Amino acid sequence: MILPGGTDTASAVSKQTQALWVDLLGELEAVKNTVTATQARLAVALEEATKADEARQGVRVERRGRGVPNQVGAALQASPHTGASFLGTARVWVTDMPFTFNALRTGVLSSWRATLMVRETSHLSVEDRARIDEEICGPAGLAALARMGTKRLIAKVKELASKLDVHACVKRNAKAVSQRCVSVRPAPDLMVYLTALVPMQQGVQAYAQLKKLAESVKAAGDERGAGQIMADTLIERVTGREPGRADEVPVTVNLLVSDQTLLAGGDEPAVVVEGMAAGVGTVPAPVVRNLVAHGLDADAAWLRAVYVDPRGRLLATSSTSRFYPQGLASLLRARGQGVCGSSWCDAPVRHLDHITPHAEGGATSLENGQGLCARCNHAKQAPGWVQKVTEIDGRHAVETVTPTGHTTVFVAPAPPEPVREATPPWTPAVGMTGPAPGRIPRSRYSIGCHTRRDRGAIAYRPPGRRDQAGPGRRRRSRPDLAWTHPPGAHTR
Repeated sequence: MILPGGTDTASAVSKQTQALWVDLLGELEAVKNTVTATQARLAVALEEATKADEARQGVRVERRGRGVPNQVGAALQASPHTGASFLGTARVWVTDMPFTFNALRTGVLSSWRATLMVRETSHLSVEDRARIDEEICGPAGLAALARMGTKRLIAKVKELASKLDVHACVKRNAKAVSQRCVSVRPAPDLMVYLTALVPMQQGVQAYAQLKKLAESVKAAGDERGAGQIMADTLIERVTGREPGRADEVPVTVNLLVSDQTLLAGGDEPAVVVEGMAAGVGTVPAPVVRNLVAHGLDADAAWLRAVYVDPRGRLLATSSTSRFYPQGLASLLRARGQGVCGSSWCDAPVRHLDHITPHAEGGATSLENGQGLCARCNHAKQAPGWVQKVTEIDGRHAVETVTPTGHTTVFVAPAPPEPVREATPPWTPAVGMTGPAPGRIPRSRYSIGCHTRRDRGAIAYRPPGRRDQAGPGRRRRSRPDLAWTHPPGAHTR
């Protein structure tokens, strides 16, 4: 009864009710943490039971439990990668950090802060991790933990880790340096995030140089923002292009686009696939046309034709090969728009898989194929997983049944719409409409004449056999054809 209603106003709510709302927010947060702990315990129990069943079936140790992260992710309505991360963290809570798990279960510790406890102690031995777990989340530390911010919590864990095993901390830092890399991921509005993971001193130095250059260019009168100048300078220096010409780098962008959008000025959006890890996704039609036109001007655009039937499905093709050939592989990736064909998974396609395994007679065809990430492809090979091809709303779909009997269905994304109606095989005269629906015009050619614009409508009677009717022959009357010239029109 203390929950706010739709008719409540600021003047109608008392201070006592507002205080109850604050208390309820805190209680709900504690319940949410308790639910997370319960989910963690269930995930670990499912993994243990699955591994025990597969051990009785004779599955090799390194293959046991492969499908559990996919099941956990599907239950949480998240990707298999997220399910695997949650399962790994839950395993540490339950087996190695009982005090952290108990603080999460009772609502004292949030799920994010409990995850940080696992992450910041991952390089330590089981014994040292247990000591930090007890000191921070044990009964003696719960009062201080409730008042500690997230940054202070991380600093406290790092301080204790350095005291317990300084060599492990040094090794962790060296390992982090060896994992430096550059990655790219899609961003909204046809943008991408270009990320570089580098040592701190290198990253700070590079940022300082870009910022210094941006400030000097701004002082010289450049109207761009400092962030824009820094981004443009980074691309120009990486690509080796002159200032202002960084976008002329020849790159092939694979567009899944309908003929109507590309050639007829349609509004059906296109899809960018295979251009990066997981594509860019849907792109508005005008942006597509500008992108293609600019690419053609720079000799950098390649168009890949993907034909569809009137229902919008890709044309089927097949192969007698054990593995998918290049052309068929491109169609599989285009059908899934470059993203893994498992429910809730957004990972890029890495493996081309037979839905019905090739060893069981599955054909190497478009109908029996799907694009999967490596994790999902390995998961479906675990005992008890079954897949079959189906169709929903005319589109290719795959039904997956897990070892626990749960069913998920993945439907291929709808491709861009092709042109539905052909261009009429006639050209109407000036001022005239086409024939009535269902009627075929007598001629496909235009009828035109010269006339003064102030004469208005002119009746036209085509000469023919009716003017030559002889005795005893009935003259057939035909309707007059008339047209008008709109202002400024010219015919010939």
